[in-house]
Amino acid sequence: MTDIVIDRQVAVSADDLPTLSQLTHWVGCVFSEHPEDSRHELTIRFVEESESQALNRDYRGKDKPTNVLSFPFEAPPGIELPLLGDLVICHAVVDAEAREQQKSLSDHYAHMVIHGTLHLMGYDHIDDDEAEQMEALERTLLARLDIADPYRV
Repeated sequence: MTDIVIDRQVAVSADDLPTLSQLTHWVGCVFSEHPEDSRHELTIRFVEESESQALNRDYRGKDKPTNVLSFPFEAPPGIELPLLGDLVICHAVVDAEAREQQKSLSDHYAHMVIHGTLHLMGYDHIDDDEAEQMEALERTLLARLDIADPYRV
């Protein structure tokens, strides 16, 4: 596999964000399912609630902060670049969800990074069949990391 290149951007004051090494490991788990994919570069940006809310409002029509937003890179026709896209993760939302769901912050971040990266690779959960396929893959990848099923009720 080609080396993974992650541009880790921090636009939030927090001392418990995932390291570049953790991000690379989690993204690598996703890429291991798609070794044929040559897109191996992405940006992961950690943001405040205000930035998450503005992006969620402007791009998804939802005027509230959210845990992770995925922006796939679309190359112009005839141009091949290794860019997969951008993930924008709101630390405050992820932290609150982890507490509410009684899971470690690191485990929840792993889930959000895997979930977002799958979106960048074209997975979605709009209809039930797509959701089942995406969630099954998330469960498999998280289990490889010894992380419990995030969809367990």
